[in-house]
Amino acid sequence: MRKLLILVVVLLVIAGGIAGYSHFHTTVTTTTKPAPVYPTAPLTGLSDPSGTAILRPALTIKVENTPQALPQWGIDQADVVYEEIVNGGITRLAAIFNSQAPAKVGPVRSVRPTDTQVVWPLGGIFAFSGGAPYAINSISTAPVKLIDEDTAGTAMFRDLTRQAPHNLYAVAPKLFAFTGTPTPPPALFAYRASTAKPTGTKVVSFVVPFPSYYQVTWTWDATTQSWDRTLFGQPDVTGTGVRESPRNVVVMFVNYVNGIGTESSYANLQGSGNATIFSAGREVQGTWTRGASMGDVIQYTSASGKTITLTPGQTWVELLNTGVALSVTK
Repeated sequence: MRKLLILVVVLLVIAGGIAGYSHFHTTVTTTTKPAPVYPTAPLTGLSDPSGTAILRPALTIKVENTPQALPQWGIDQADVVYEEIVNGGITRLAAIFNSQAPAKVGPVRSVRPTDTQVVWPLGGIFAFSGGAPYAINSISTAPVKLIDEDTAGTAMFRDLTRQAPHNLYAVAPKLFAFTGTPTPPPALFAYRASTAKPTGTKVVSFVVPFPSYYQVTWTWDATTQSWDRTLFGQPDVTGTGVRESPRNVVVMFVNYVNGIGTESSYANLQGSGNATIFSAGREVQGTWTRGASMGDVIQYTSASGKTITLTPGQTWVELLNTGVALSVTK
């Protein structure tokens, strides 16, 4: 009987201990770790979890924009794309890479004097096929590492299934291996916080009237929250089947020194001028301003003097000549 009594007492003690243990653990609170903070890619304003963008310079690649050049490759992965008027009144692209490095970009074509104005604040690497002496002399004054077809090695290649000169392509990862400064490049735009509401007038589409048949139509896609690009009356689609559709389109009205379409013509990006910014399906009128130094980053301000902010993501900059007007559908 005594043994039975001792056994009952032991079991009651164990049960009480277990109950106490269980009660103790139900009152413990857990803490939630804060979300990790990642660096921001300077040329897109997007989060950069890998930190790749802040470890690389800007890489600018000159890309042909004629009908013979289509489809283009890699443009959808550029952080920023400048579209400029060159000799003959055609347009050409300066595609700037930093956060991404596609294995095929092009077709790569020759340098023009406007490129000097574009890349001066960015520095880094400038890749092109070659160029006339006046254009080479111009870009040689910019703080960039120049890589052309003769010096690129395996960082450029010819696609023999296409007709020259529309068949030269760049390999961005190999071009980045040439290194350049500064690292990272400076931000070219200010970006809107995710909690901030966009400003401006709602827009359905707009036309940038470049000379000849190079006019571009941009149409707002509410599903993708981006601007679909149409060129030569056709959807502008890359060689990988991706529609060119950036988050932002910045139209800068600029003076082309020496006239539109002449051999030595270039867009003067010093001083100031009018600008129209299209972002988040809206239009904002403003001005662009660059200081006395070519190394100064261009600033974009509204009529009230406030900095115009963009949606994080890819941006196209259209260097349109002064004296023409956009056609905007609202």
